Amino acid sequence: MGAVAKTVTATDWRADFPALDQSVHGQALIYLDSAASAQQPAAVIDAVARYQREDHANVHRGVHTLSHRATEAYEGARDKIRGFINAKSRSEIVLTSGTTESINLVAQSFCRPRLQPGDKILITHLEHHANIVPWQLVCEQTGAELIVAPINERGEVELDSLLDLIDDRVFLIGMAHVANALGTVCPVEKVIEHARQRGIPVLIDGAQGVPHLDVDVQALDCDFYAFSGHKMFGPTGTGVLYGREAILDAMPPWQGGGDMILEVSFDKTIYNELPYKFEAGTPNISGVVGLGAAVDYLQSIGMPTIARYEQELHDHMVARLKNVDGMRLIGEARHKASVQSFLLDDIHSHDLGTILDHQGVAIRTGHHCAMPVMQFFGVPGTCRASLAFYNNRDDIEQLVAALEKARELFA
Repeated sequence: MGAVAKTVTATDWRADFPALDQSVHGQALIYLDSAASAQQPAAVIDAVARYQREDHANVHRGVHTLSHRATEAYEGARDKIRGFINAKSRSEIVLTSGTTESINLVAQSFCRPRLQPGDKILITHLEHHANIVPWQLVCEQTGAELIVAPINERGEVELDSLLDLIDDRVFLIGMAHVANALGTVCPVEKVIEHARQRGIPVLIDGAQGVPHLDVDVQALDCDFYAFSGHKMFGPTGTGVLYGREAILDAMPPWQGGGDMILEVSFDKTIYNELPYKFEAGTPNISGVVGLGAAVDYLQSIGMPTIARYEQELHDHMVARLKNVDGMRLIGEARHKASVQSFLLDDIHSHDLGTILDHQGVAIRTGHHCAMPVMQFFGVPGTCRASLAFYNNRDDIEQLVAALEKARELFA
């Protein structure tokens, strides 16, 4: 008889994450804060430790063995990332410190030299501060205008209103793939298609998209896609800016220093080729090695498998939360991923988060770096439970039990 295929469950994946095997305040840890920062599997931790123990040296510049090893590991991670998001070329993968740096790079290198007074940058009301403030800065620097597409009470972008805002003065559109505060999956494909017809470049903030969805930048047809390593089970201080090669090639460097140059004199500097033109100074080598290991780990499971599992778990979490007396769900978009914001009775979100922490349940509280979203719903902040594939239904039950106990304490 043939071997029976094993059904992989969250329990199997959970065992790969050492941090989850601990107690907090005498309770087993229930980690529901992956949207802020995901835990790292042992494969990532071990890859970083192995690099630090055996291969550490500066990259690109040395002729000795350790430098070659470090460079091979670092550039190998770039190749893994290229394949992971299906970019055409490794030259389109700029390694950064995270989504924030990636967006600022586009704002200052692509937009600032080209923007004119009266031009517009279009974003949505759902955005993280990292996809608001860089555009505000570049608009102040150039005289351009920041315009904002509205959302509805479900926490969805009003697509028709967004498309109506696109005119000949819109220079760039920036929007989240998945909204961090509410988990809304935004209609990026339709926006990109409309923008492409007008020749308007689009930047996608993929910080919450890449960890949960199967992302193909060629299929999306976006011009820029930014994301962070620590959201996708890799080390902090790592990130990626994908950009179309022709666009990146035409952009001036953002920062100057070592490694982004070919030749320097006091009269003139000749810049390095892509993608190194945008990677000044010694990079976070160990972090990028860890990010490459995170890509390997995610691909060993398969992003479609992860997306299906998390969607089922998210739907179950929302259904269970709706049954909690006094529950107010914030953001009930028809298409969501991973995240649910909520309030319970009139309990302040920070107080509720503290009570849950004493029961071992880790959630995020506050404005989630999305103050305009909070202002839209008329609240100072929310509680946010965010899932990853290492969570399971028992975690949801522990969350609900902790919420019920909090209600009793405040009754």
